[in-house]
Amino acid sequence: MIYLDNAATSPVDQEVLDAMLPYLREEYGNPSSKYYCKANNAKQAVEDARAKVAALFGATSEEIIFTAGSTESTNLIIKGVLDYSRFYCKGKNHVITSNAEHKSTLNVCKYLNGEIYSNNDATMSLFSTNSRVDRGYQATFIEVDEHGIVSSKKLEEAITDKTALASFIYVNNETGSINDIAALAKTAHAHKVLIHADVTQAAGKMPVNVHDLDVDFLSASAHKFYGPKGIGCAYIKADKYGLPPITALLHGGEQEGGIRAGTLAVHNIVGFGKAAEIAMRDMKKNHSLICKLDDYLITKLRNCDNIRTFIPDEFRCKGIISILVDRTDFNNERFIKRISDNVAISTGSACSLGEPSHVIKALGLTDQTSKILRISLNKFTTKEDIDLFISVLSRNI
Repeated sequence: MIYLDNAATSPVDQEVLDAMLPYLREEYGNPSSKYYCKANNAKQAVEDARAKVAALFGATSEEIIFTAGSTESTNLIIKGVLDYSRFYCKGKNHVITSNAEHKSTLNVCKYLNGEIYSNNDATMSLFSTNSRVDRGYQATFIEVDEHGIVSSKKLEEAITDKTALASFIYVNNETGSINDIAALAKTAHAHKVLIHADVTQAAGKMPVNVHDLDVDFLSASAHKFYGPKGIGCAYIKADKYGLPPITALLHGGEQEGGIRAGTLAVHNIVGFGKAAEIAMRDMKKNHSLICKLDDYLITKLRNCDNIRTFIPDEFRCKGIISILVDRTDFNNERFIKRISDNVAISTGSACSLGEPSHVIKALGLTDQTSKILRISLNKFTTKEDIDLFISVLSRNI
């Protein structure tokens, strides 16, 4: 199997697995328990991992809240900020995002806007023909440009005196398009608006420093850079008094400073910490490798008939390549199913199964959504893998 769907998930690094195993076997204590050694060992392991994750982002340990992944982190941040701002900050109830975000951002904002109640379902009542409800919040979805990028000018035009938060993806999960988060943060802060960045596709692969980006919040997941699934973090910028108040998403125990209730998955947290440690150690080497593989793949693709890329290299993160198959009889879903015994690629986001891509539509390629393929590389990918993929691609298109 040639695995080229790393934007969906990456393989767990052997070093990460080795670090995790003791916390599934011998060191199984609950870090919230007291006094006995297994509890203390678990608590220390969590804090050691927290320090490593914080270092990856240039943050402090206090600013890292462990979650089940980026989707939970994004929900916590957007809902938490909007709810607190609405009731305790002069009624600020407005969030701004783009029309090319990951579903975890897009659907949170649609929910707050009264458009949906569950994922991908219209909010409908059996007793009313009105399909929209008033939850007391407002969301604005600004359009991206032809490269999938949000402009600071459009952000500024969307800001009102009720805007509490702006939320944007750093590296798009379907196209690799890179937003200028620092410029967007500058615009937001000029109007006293907080900013959140979804750095899921960038974390561990390219430098992500919260001070350089000047963000107030970010979301990340471990499994995108060789860590385990089911663990991620929310970065919440601290001030001189500590973390700012935010409404909790999950209510229950006082874990994670009372912000995120629930027993901590120590083994996953340890794995996240190890993945962060490896990412910092090997980032330059791995980035150089991915860039070379990306260039090699692009050269090969340009020699294929009926294939073209549509995001220029200067606007995207190396390692995520979306291509358009320019044939009227081509269907991406049927294609990836046909080659799935030999090659793993995707039609776009793993979180948008069976739907035409809203990201591709946002780029103005509405009629081409069934002709898009996404290839994404990892540090274990070889030129031989790419050659075999090109061979399969050429034979089947």
